[in-house]
Amino acid sequence: MFQHDTLLEKALSFSRFDASHWLSPCALRPFQLDGHTWPTAEHYLQANLVASAVLADKIRQAASGEQAHALGSPWYRRKRKDWKNLRRVLMTRALYTQTMTHPDIKDALLETGDQHIVETSLYDHYWGIARDQRGENTLGKVWMGVRDKIRADASKTPAQSTAKEQGE
Repeated sequence: MFQHDTLLEKALSFSRFDASHWLSPCALRPFQLDGHTWPTAEHYLQANLVASAVLADKIRQAASGEQAHALGSPWYRRKRKDWKNLRRVLMTRALYTQTMTHPDIKDALLETGDQHIVETSLYDHYWGIARDQRGENTLGKVWMGVRDKIRADASKTPAQSTAKEQGE
């Protein structure tokens, strides 16, 4: 029937809403992006997915990542028309910026080596692996992509970085 996936046994697992885990987008790690200070990556994601500027500001000021999610995610909230296409990009921007703002996150992420990262939500097939472990694990993939980007940036020589910044 189903073959056992040993990759998940060795994976670094976390829950999106466990604010005490350093990989959680609900972990309180403020960062600056798009002219605002965001308490968590979840605040940034949810505020940028809604169409209403008033609701976006309310989400940005939410007391926790969980509260930001509760304010922004209900189905009856008016989302941007392109929200499904933007959500991964927005989460990537938030987590990359947060990681570069907080060296302890960057160091911990690099220390994971090539370990598979898995978001273990039982019910979210997009961000996590879901109960049947066949979800997309988008949040885990975003973290692994951020890790790859940091490594790629670190492997560039100073001359390559300067040339790229100058548009050569």
